Amino acid sequence: MQTPGEFVREQVTTVREKVDQLAGSVAETVAAERSKVTTTSSQVGEFIREQRNLARVSLRELARSAGVSNPYLSQVERGLRKPSAEILAAIAKGLKISAETLYEQAGILDRRSGNPDTVAAIRCDPSLSERHKAVLLELYETYVREHAASRPATPSPPTTTKESA
Repeated sequence: MQTPGEFVREQVTTVREKVDQLAGSVAETVAAERSKVTTTSSQVGEFIREQRNLARVSLRELARSAGVSNPYLSQVERGLRKPSAEILAAIAKGLKISAETLYEQAGILDRRSGNPDTVAAIRCDPSLSERHKAVLLELYETYVREHAASRPATPSPPTTTKESA
């Protein structure tokens, strides 16, 4: 038979072990999430740099038109900072691209369905306004979904009979 002191010590030891296990699990989860954020930040930063270079806009010009500081934009491009949705919208405006594009790159918005080349072509067309691009993308996505829903799940192989041969 245990004394009350031994019982309490045993319970405290059990609780400490459980807390240590949970703390380790939380630390692993936090590390994994931090890694995801860093990866996403660097991806959106790389994308912003590519778009800036394609538009032949300097870092300083983009920072000025987006209303952010030059050092901050540089840190975003290098993946050291994760910009907010408002900052992404301002950067998109400065690059003359859709904010939705940057939101997707940053993982804020889910990617659209359909052929990525078609989506990219619509987004890159300089003759379309942002509103027109959004409408076209919405229509395109609707058509893609409808087409996918109307297709049979698994096509059955053709059957041949003596009469049809």
